[in-house]
Amino acid sequence: MLSLKDRIKLLEHDLTATPPLISVYSDLPFAILRYEPREEPDLRREVALLAVRLERAGLSAHIISLAELLWESIEKSEGLDALVDLERTSGFPKAQAQVTGYLSDPDFCPLTDLLAERLGRLDHRKDVALLVRVAAMAPAIYQMSALLEGMKGRTTVPSVLFYPGSLEGIFGLKFMDLAGQEPIGNYRVKIYG
Repeated sequence: MLSLKDRIKLLEHDLTATPPLISVYSDLPFAILRYEPREEPDLRREVALLAVRLERAGLSAHIISLAELLWESIEKSEGLDALVDLERTSGFPKAQAQVTGYLSDPDFCPLTDLLAERLGRLDHRKDVALLVRVAAMAPAIYQMSALLEGMKGRTTVPSVLFYPGSLEGIFGLKFMDLAGQEPIGNYRVKIYG
């Protein structure tokens, strides 16, 4: 198995190619770079360094935090106070399910809409999106497969999802290496695993 730095080096090569080689489908210009959850501090440092190198190669790298988008969805939906009250009266599972609703239901503030809006400001010819802080969606707030499925056809900007978890088999990703969770294997994007 390749080290984190080696996987990022391969990713960088594919991002700087003309045209970029990260995606399999033109209507889903995403790739996943998988890393071990314990590598989070190293990953953050390496993403910052990758962004600098991409800038030097003539690309504009935009680091987008999914944690920030999560909190934006909560605030634009019913607000944090309503969520805290729900957890206090009904428990964590109900509150987590409510956040999943905020991120999924078009009557609230879906994560795909927030991300599409951010990516809509970018130019696919010179910009690259680096999606970080995915662990904010743990333990089971929102599945990254749903995010990628929901982004199909909504952007042309090359984007990389930095995914904390393990790779099982060729395509199976197990989010955050959480016990009892089955690996999900239908991402339809290139995985730097």
